[in-house]
Order: sequence, then structure tokens, then C-alpha cells
Amino acid sequence: MNGFPPALPGGTQLGSSDLLRDRVAIVTGASRGIGAAIARGLAAHGAAVAINYLRNHDAAQRVAEEVEALGGRAAACAADVTDPDAVTAMAAEVTDRFGPANLLVNNALRNYSFDPLSRRTAWDIPWEDYRSQFEGSVGGAFNVCRAVLPGMRSSGSGRIINLLTDLIERPSVPYHDYTTAKTALSGFSRNLAAELGPFNITVNCVAPGLVYPTDSSHATTDEQRDALEQSTPLRRLAGPDDVAGAVLFFASDWSSFVTGSTLFVDGGLVMR
Repeated sequence: MNGFPPALPGGTQLGSSDLLRDRVAIVTGASRGIGAAIARGLAAHGAAVAINYLRNHDAAQRVAEEVEALGGRAAACAADVTDPDAVTAMAAEVTDRFGPANLLVNNALRNYSFDPLSRRTAWDIPWEDYRSQFEGSVGGAFNVCRAVLPGMRSSGSGRIINLLTDLIERPSVPYHDYTTAKTALSGFSRNLAAELGPFNITVNCVAPGLVYPTDSSHATTDEQRDALEQSTPLRRLAGPDDVAGAVLFFASDWSSFVTGSTLFVDGGLVMR
């Protein structure tokens, strides 16, 4: 390897690196925002990327076409990650097209709006909200992991990267259902890391702060974002490409001896 150059939109061109040339990746929730930035970054370093989406085929196809136009390999793959049968079919589709997946990024998110003014408080949030977030975060990751693990174990290699939030360590705004589900996903990831290590499969997490602009952060006000920037040591908010950079690290051989870890991408709000 000759280094770890940036490969983000507006930076190094796709096809500029073969760092991930042996990787076949599935990125869930990749038709837009953070997931799309991750898909582009992985493809830029040589991975073949399945761009998973739930409903927005056109957006996912545009991401795939952007990757292919610049020399990468990508395909839009529909599946509801909370549906085990749909996930199994997606994994088979990826295998037929690119080979067995050996890199998985669980990024798919139940619809959520980070709006401090309209969030449900501890005394009025129903259990169903918790259940929905658990199914999306933990259930979705569980289903996709189950679908790709046989291939990873057979090949003796794999990378699993799960997206969390820095709110699990710093609940500055108590988004009860979302943050609790992401905390459970952290525990799920650590248990996987402990069991899968002997198979040379690493499991790590990336925990961003507020990422702007995304659909989920759209409801935040200018004043709220300004206040958060002022309390952040690096004095800005994360963008989708910042999260993609952290995922690229865990996807590459640079992190081959790292598992069960969480990398906080929030400009220094959480320091561990």
C-alpha cells in the first residue's frame, strides 16, 4: 500500500487507489447523505459497492452511475433491511454480480428527525417508538450480518462497520428511542467482535455527531447548529465525507488489528 489518500467527492478521482481492490461491499441506506458518501469513498479505493436502498431507486441508481462513470463498480440493490428474506435475496444478488460480500457497512436508519423542539420527552414517548428504532438499528444490522457472515467465515476475512451516534456518550439532547437503539447496536457490535475475531472478521463502529446537511438534520435551526459549532473544539459540524473517511479507515488494512472499537467523528465533543 502506498498511503491512504482522500477519495471523497470533489477530491481524488474514483479509481485512484486500489486500497480496497479485494473488497465487495454492501452499504445499507446508501442512496443519499452519509450512505452515498460512504459508497463513493469505498468505490474510489477499488471496492465493488452494492448501494442498498429501501424505496428511492432513482437516487440509488444515480449514485451507482456516478461511481461507474468515474471507473468504479457499483449496483443499486433494493431491500428492506428489517425483512430477513429481502436481505437474503440482496446478498445473493451481490454475490452473483460481484462475488460474496466481505465488507458491510450498516448505515440504514429508520426515518428520524433531529429536532430538539419537537422531540418526545421521557414522560410521553411510547414503547412503540423504541421498538421501531430497535428494529431499524439492531434488527437491520442483525439481518444483514446474518446474510453475509457465511461468506466471510468461509473466506477467512471480513469487515463489518456499524454506524452509531456520539449521543451514546454525550446525550446533549435526549432522543430517547434513537439513542437507546444505537447504544444497543454498540453492544451487539462488541459481542460480534469477540466471537468473529478468530475468523479474521473485524467489527467496529463509527459514531458521528450531528451531520449536516442530511435529511435527518434538516429540522435543526441555524441557531442550534451555530451553538453546537461553538461548543465543538474543531468549530464546525461533521459533513457526510467526514463520516466516510472514518469508515474507509475501518474498511482498509490500516485497521487490521482493530476490532470492537468505536471512532467518534464529532470534532472533539467526545474525547476518550
